[in-house]
Amino acid sequence: MTVSTDFVLPPVTLRIGSEARSTGGGTHTHINPATGEAQAQVPLASAADIDDAVNAAHAAFAVWRATPAGTRAKALLKLAQLVEDRTEDFVNLAIADNGIARSNAYPTVSAAVEWIRYYGGWADKLPLGRITSVAGAGGSFGHTLRQPYGVIGAIITWNAPLMSLAMKVPAALAAGNTVVVKPSELTPFTSMLFADLVTEAGIPEGVFNVVPGGAEAGSALVEHRLVKKVTFTGGPETARKITAACAQTFKPVILELGGKSANLIFADADLQAAAMHSTFLAFGIMSGQACALPTRLLVQDSIYDSFVATIGAIAASFKTGNPQEPDTICGPVINEAAIERIHSMVTKAQEDGARLVTGGQRLAEDLADGFFYPPTVLADVDPASELAQKEVFGPVLAITRFSDEAEAIALANSTDYGLSGYVWTGDARRAVRVTEALETGEVTVNGAPNAVAERPFGGIGHSGMGNEGGLEGLEEFFWTKSVAYGNG
Repeated sequence: MTVSTDFVLPPVTLRIGSEARSTGGGTHTHINPATGEAQAQVPLASAADIDDAVNAAHAAFAVWRATPAGTRAKALLKLAQLVEDRTEDFVNLAIADNGIARSNAYPTVSAAVEWIRYYGGWADKLPLGRITSVAGAGGSFGHTLRQPYGVIGAIITWNAPLMSLAMKVPAALAAGNTVVVKPSELTPFTSMLFADLVTEAGIPEGVFNVVPGGAEAGSALVEHRLVKKVTFTGGPETARKITAACAQTFKPVILELGGKSANLIFADADLQAAAMHSTFLAFGIMSGQACALPTRLLVQDSIYDSFVATIGAIAASFKTGNPQEPDTICGPVINEAAIERIHSMVTKAQEDGARLVTGGQRLAEDLADGFFYPPTVLADVDPASELAQKEVFGPVLAITRFSDEAEAIALANSTDYGLSGYVWTGDARRAVRVTEALETGEVTVNGAPNAVAERPFGGIGHSGMGNEGGLEGLEEFFWTKSVAYGNG
């Protein structure tokens, strides 16, 4: 397959203070997921580079912390506008980074702009504290102070680098912190343009630093004594290592991890809307490579067979192919290892008794050089099987039937994850009951959008801890100091 574009990729460098470094702790060859061809050499930060970046951020903290909140707000709002103005460039970078389909890249940029703008709007409005005085003899006047931590270590995900930046960096900067970001070496390009725009927005040198790298860079960042809090988006295995490292110095963490989110379809729902929404979210968002997607479909008995057939037909109609073409719904997955993992889980599911409805084989012919796996639907999935219990992180949807509301809730809560939940029903009372019963950080009903800037987003269990989004996401980047004044 030929993927052509006139867009010139930016050189990938380490951005430390005012310096752009082209060497570090080795290099990584970036492979275009749509073609299988090498398209860049990515410098990887060494432990020494991480130390330099953290020290640059630490030096900048005193300046940024003392910057008036209104000035910080103005800079973040300008950053939001700059990102919006460069939408086309960010779309091209997303396609180059991980092969996201152009049709999905545009709304991703729009969402990132809203997150930046949201926290820019909060930067000069958050109350600094509250009064805690005690009246009478022996009393005292007291208050609390919200204090920024200092240097925040941010490790962002490969599947949606711009969104991950937007969900972490603006909130941290609005609170007065400085940031060192380690993007994945798999998706390095987006962070380069973002760093350019941070500078253009008037944010001082050293406040935002970018150090692409692998495990060595991540460990050095997490363990650095001047990094006061870590925010990480990724998988549970890496999160365990980060948490263990942070525990040595009781360093707080925010963990936004994976999910195996259930989508409950009751017989009284708007079934056509539910089918289209459920299928698009499972496959049309980054080819299934996102943490909060409804990857388990739980369908009520009385509509099960017809609904499965509808889902299969919609999934089979989605075009998988060149991410540059405007009618493509599903682009490639990130690399060959992802193809092998996804297909292994699909094969195992069928061995466990699941019925293949559509998909299930790597795409060949003119797509053979890229990493393309079609939308794959498996029905009659055993809720205790690997496919129902483990995150695939690819275009695979598992469908299981349920008889009544109680069974639906039990099935939805039967995994170790707790990130998102989805409910489709025409009964408002049922919607309230089910949303209260689902053990997830977020639930949406009848197609409401998820992971939006104004609401907290975070999980429980193997889906992590802490929040991004909403006022709660801003408060993650403050610690509270208690102050009291006596009568002496």
